[in-house]
This record gives sequence, structure tokens and C-alpha cells, in this order.
Amino acid sequence: MLVAFQGASVDGEAYTDVVDSAQHAPTWLDSAVSVWSTYGLVVFAVLMVVGWWRARRVGAEAAVTALAVPVVVVAAYGIDSLLKGVVRENRPCRTLRVVTLEACPAQGDWSFPSNHATVAAAAAVALFFVSRRIGAVAAAAALAMAASRVWVGVHYPHDVVAGVAVGALLALGAMTLLKRRPDSLTRRITATRLRPLLVS
Repeated sequence: MLVAFQGASVDGEAYTDVVDSAQHAPTWLDSAVSVWSTYGLVVFAVLMVVGWWRARRVGAEAAVTALAVPVVVVAAYGIDSLLKGVVRENRPCRTLRVVTLEACPAQGDWSFPSNHATVAAAAAVALFFVSRRIGAVAAAAALAMAASRVWVGVHYPHDVVAGVAVGALLALGAMTLLKRRPDSLTRRITATRLRPLLVS
């Protein structure tokens, strides 16, 4: 069995500084960040639906691109989860003596890379291929999600940076490949019962 990686030597001091700041921050700020950290991913799901709804009015190829976004996000989550199992980094709230806003995840719920940051970044980059405006909103939300995971104490800074990088790069690669041959995939889907998903 692999020994769990200890990330405190990377940026444990920076993590401690952030968590200490959270303890001295106004209650309303900590509450807002905690809610965002826990439920913020719902916003990305809403943005995906909005992007798909608008894309249907543009055309079938645009709708296919929009429908690819959740697929890419799920794939990014899966790859990120595999990386967690390989690296096996303990959560900072289990390694360091700190008081955190969010309850520390159970032992074996590894820290690196951050699932939340990966999913948010993958959604943001993929949504740029659907709409620059929606993508920009998602990008700001993704950065806020990454920062919130450190603020509530469940991740080191390097966990969320890695998560953003993993999600962004995977989404960029997948969506770029899709945009090269959108017509063939559009024809295949249009010929099935999924056609209503592509055209309004």
C-alpha cells in the first residue's frame, strides 16, 4: 500500500495563514464562503443548461457543443479522482492542527487535486466554447470555488491550483477535438431520438 503524500511541506504555511484569516473574518463572510464552497457547483450546472438552451437557437452543431460540456466535466472528475488515488495526499485539516470552517473529510478522502476546483475549471473552459459571456461568468465562479476550498480548510493552495490546471487542460483538449469534427457527430445525433435536444 502506498504511503499517503504529505502536502504540508509544499505550502502548509500559506494554508495556515488562510485558515487563520477565516477564523478572524466577519461571520457573514465565512457563512457566504461556506455556502458557496458546499453548493456552488450547482451554479455551473445552471450555466450548462442556459448554454445549451441558447445554443439550440443557434443551430444543431452549437447544441452538440453545449451538450458535450457536462460529458467533459464528468470525464474530468473521473480523471481527477484517479489522480487522488495515486497521490493519496492527506487533507491539511488532518495533518495540521487548525480549526476549520468546514468539517474535515474522512480519512481516505484524499486532497490532491481538488475535485471541486477540477469540475469548476473544466466547466468554465468548456463553456467558453459555447459562449464567451457564459464562459467568463463560469471562469470567475471557478476561481471563487477554488479559493473557497482553501478558505474553509479542506484543501492546500496547491490542491486547488492543480485542480484548476487539470480541469482546464482536459476541457481545452476535449472541446478542441470536438470542434474539429462537429458535423459528423451532429449528423449521427440528429438521426436518433435525441434530435429534440439539438433543435428548437
